[in-house]
Amino acid sequence: MAKKKKKDDEGPKGDWIVTYSDMVTLLLCFFVALFDASEIEPGQMAQLISALSNIGMGASSGGETLSQGKSVDLGNTINSLPSMDKGNYLGLALKKAVSLFSPEIKSKKVKVTHDERGLVINLAGDAFFAPASARINIEETRDILVRLAGLLNSDEMKGKKFRIEGHTDAEPVDPNGPWESNWDLSVHRSMAVLQYLTDMGVDEKNFQVAGFADTVPVASNNTPEGRAYNRRVDIIILDDGHL
Repeated sequence: MAKKKKKDDEGPKGDWIVTYSDMVTLLLCFFVALFDASEIEPGQMAQLISALSNIGMGASSGGETLSQGKSVDLGNTINSLPSMDKGNYLGLALKKAVSLFSPEIKSKKVKVTHDERGLVINLAGDAFFAPASARINIEETRDILVRLAGLLNSDEMKGKKFRIEGHTDAEPVDPNGPWESNWDLSVHRSMAVLQYLTDMGVDEKNFQVAGFADTVPVASNNTPEGRAYNRRVDIIILDDGHL
């Protein structure tokens, strides 16, 4: 009687999926290593994260498509923006500002970031103002302010609103000086920047001005370096939701 052939398997083995998964993972790591996050717009970044969010959660789930469909409006993105259009706009504005102030960003006279309010252009207080002064150091910062005025006057900024926020460190003002308090000093620093920008042709009606004294520090007030970071003026290109 002939021996029956042993059936090794009822179907193809699934071991190949392990090797395949390893290969895909290595490819992903390779392209991540080549990826430059500064070249992608915030709106595209949100879509990319959404597409990858389900990877590794089961073979049946997979990622989401990067193509636009019924779910193109992803709600609040990683930049706290209410729509992809605003995310794309912020990405373009951010790139332009970073390019425009590249030398000052390297020398730490200017810092460009974004948050839920919009695009934030930080003017380092020590470069723009002497301690306890609201007089702009024009000799050192004129070129920066001219470029800033040009940015705010550009076609890309039509219809946008801007806010100038003044900040101080926690050191008390001189009781014999011109300022009653750090609140007074922070507002006058904002007003000085506003005056210069409007003199350069930026419409005054597009601005809001505020002073925060030492209530919104970005560093410790216990060191001279930290206090220098806290003495600043922020120009914010406002998102429509924060007008």
